[in-house]
Amino acid sequence: MITKHMEIAIFQHLHKLGVYLCFEVGMPYFSEHSQQWLLTGGRCDERVDLLQYDSKGVWRFYELKLTKKDFYSKHKHTFYGHYNYFVMPIGLYEKVEKDIPSHVGVFGVGSDNANKLYVVSLKKAKKQSLGIDEEALKFKFMQALAREVSKHIFSEGCVIERKEEQEVLNAANT
Repeated sequence: MITKHMEIAIFQHLHKLGVYLCFEVGMPYFSEHSQQWLLTGGRCDERVDLLQYDSKGVWRFYELKLTKKDFYSKHKHTFYGHYNYFVMPIGLYEKVEKDIPSHVGVFGVGSDNANKLYVVSLKKAKKQSLGIDEEALKFKFMQALAREVSKHIFSEGCVIERKEEQEVLNAANT
């Protein structure tokens, strides 16, 4: 299993009406000097692998871990949400279970005999207070969503050639 497969599996599992998801969302950071949340600089290298916001105002943070080495790496586990989760291969859970904090949930990703991926809840998360300024988090979430839209719009096949664009505009004005 590779990370991209795990990303697709968890996205499909979580995606539904009223649930908004985005990969690789940078975190704001708290400046001790100015005593406020800042949107740029500082901890700009801190990102959550997958961030979820729902229509009830609940934030869920997901960290994807593919291997034991990845789980124990120096990269920060970004868990500021009301609910926080690891997403990992089912077999990895058995190897790291004892080192998962009690409030953090786990989704396991496995594959059946036909190599079709599935997601199962292995451990429920416990609700926490939001550990980060919500307005700053919303801004970073929107910023990341805009980045994803831009990547899609400007990907190959999505860009309208200038000539076609002019033809569309001319047709609209007639």
